[in-house]
Amino acid sequence: MLQKWLSALALSLVITGSLGVMGGTALAQGDTPTDTIATTEAPAAPNTVDLAAMSPPAEIPQQTQAEAEEPRVGPITRLPLPRYVSMKATKGNVRRGPSVTHRIDWVFMRRNMPLQIVAEFGHWRRVVDQEGAGGWIHHSLLSGVRTVLVQKDMLDLHVRPNEKSPVAAQLEIGVIARLHQCTLDWCRVSVAGYKGWSPKSALWGVEADEVRD
Repeated sequence: MLQKWLSALALSLVITGSLGVMGGTALAQGDTPTDTIATTEAPAAPNTVDLAAMSPPAEIPQQTQAEAEEPRVGPITRLPLPRYVSMKATKGNVRRGPSVTHRIDWVFMRRNMPLQIVAEFGHWRRVVDQEGAGGWIHHSLLSGVRTVLVQKDMLDLHVRPNEKSPVAAQLEIGVIARLHQCTLDWCRVSVAGYKGWSPKSALWGVEADEVRD
């Protein structure tokens, strides 16, 4: 079978390399902060959403040891913590605290990149990337659609969850793929029309013991 490989550059899915970039680029002087999704079909208009009123600055209570030992759920959504999500927007500010008054530390600039939510406060979610760095981002910039980040260069996508099965495609390191099914050791992913099974250990954005039908 003719093997096909997918380039992260060709698919515009490369996750830029350094910690200071955080999957995109740090905010440059003069850039416009982005904390909520705005339409791109109309000329820019003043933001009428008062995010500061929605979520005023506040200190986030630290988790006790007893709470850490129990299954955690978000106080706002009642969904499990931590959990994986993805970037809905193409650009989003990552702040030091859960309000627009806090400093912007980073700007994520890669749509669909996987992130892990580790805390919730009002309309804000604290997220980390594959390197464990991040901050607070407005919930409207996130999606429940699951994606994964390829962690191995020239990763083989197999037709079946078996290393001896034919290879359907190859993915470069840094490619973002849509997550579908998972067994304890394998996950079925898709990207640019190609589908296949990858060892779970080669992907970031899925728990080691996670099973998906």
